[in-house]
Amino acid sequence: MDAADERGFREFVSARAPALMRLAYLLTGGDQHSAEDLLQAALAKAVPRWGRMDDPEAYIRQIMYRQQISWWRLAWRRRETAVADVPDRVGGDGTGDAELRMILRHALARLTPRQRAVLVLRYLEDLPEAEVARLLGCSVGTVRSTAHRSLARLRQTAPELADLRLSASEVTS
Repeated sequence: MDAADERGFREFVSARAPALMRLAYLLTGGDQHSAEDLLQAALAKAVPRWGRMDDPEAYIRQIMYRQQISWWRLAWRRRETAVADVPDRVGGDGTGDAELRMILRHALARLTPRQRAVLVLRYLEDLPEAEVARLLGCSVGTVRSTAHRSLARLRQTAPELADLRLSASEVTS
């Protein structure tokens, strides 16, 4: 890779990394560490072909899709984990987590796009209120009130989220 290609690669990564990271996060089912690994692996695979790509973002996205499928297939075969000591309790089957994600996704779909944007930027992306306000072109007070109303609406439209949280803590205790 020559200096111009390296500079182009660095500029691409700095400009598109947040969007690619969001994709990786969604592909890995919300696992931040796996998402970081997925994006890093995709970028590493793209480097040797960097100067010959017509659409680098599409190429990297394709790598990410295929890499995640490969990792998923490997994990499917290696479901059992060898441990030295047998645990005292049986682990959960994960259906509660899947149900919680489905309920949350459905509840988020009932919010307005602005409400979803505020919640995602504020709590998923963990941005400060001032940054959310700057990105959305509104005041900090608007971000605060929108976040408050959005969370209240989530509690109203999906009260089962509180029930699931309580039942999950009862199971683990």
